[in-house]
Amino acid sequence: MADSAPALSLAACRAALTGPDETAACRALETLAPLLHERADAAELALRLGRPRQALAWATDPLVCAAAWLRLGEAGQALAELDAAPDPSARQAVLRARAAWQRHLGADAAAGEQATEEQTDTALHLARQEGDAGALVAAVTLRGEALVRAGERFAALRALAEGLKVAELGAQAADAHLLAVLAHAQGGPKGGRSAAKALERSAPGSPARVLALLALGRPEDAQAQVAAGDLSALWWAFVPPA
Repeated sequence: MADSAPALSLAACRAALTGPDETAACRALETLAPLLHERADAAELALRLGRPRQALAWATDPLVCAAAWLRLGEAGQALAELDAAPDPSARQAVLRARAAWQRHLGADAAAGEQATEEQTDTALHLARQEGDAGALVAAVTLRGEALVRAGERFAALRALAEGLKVAELGAQAADAHLLAVLAHAQGGPKGGRSAAKALERSAPGSPARVLALLALGRPEDAQAQVAAGDLSALWWAFVPPA
């Protein structure tokens, strides 16, 4: 029997992740055997590469665990992690809003929209108060999804514009997930251009990549990313039927 591949160190895995070959990066992650003190960083790398189950195996931060559970569509598990988190923060509030959205999308869409709206308001308030640009972008992205689902595309565009403004003020590229939701709000050629940007900036197996591929009319490629990222269908449930 052939020997198994040697385990990589976290430093070697990080080096592989900086390369342009995503397949090689994912293989590097699969052979990663982090030491105890490296597991928190390894969990964040796993989540970034669309491997939520690996992230859960290594994570110690309740926010990272919650984010990984939400990738899998397990809102109840995510909320349990957040209940164990320390003091409330904008990032925690965004994850709670996303969990509320997921819990109600299938069973009670109207209640889900109301709960998500209230919790997204809280997340936006805390993000502005804390100056947390990442949390603010995540909150407006979620708000954009809710508005697209409700058929309020112009309101969605206005909400998402705040996230674009944050990127502009910070001299940073716009977030891939926000751009992917924007593509579905825009539609047409403009939406296609936004989707192409989102695809270029997205991580493998991420909601952003799946949404971008769907907006570009590439459902088979999107499904391949869903399988690779173990991603729940709740992440694109807001998209109206074609």
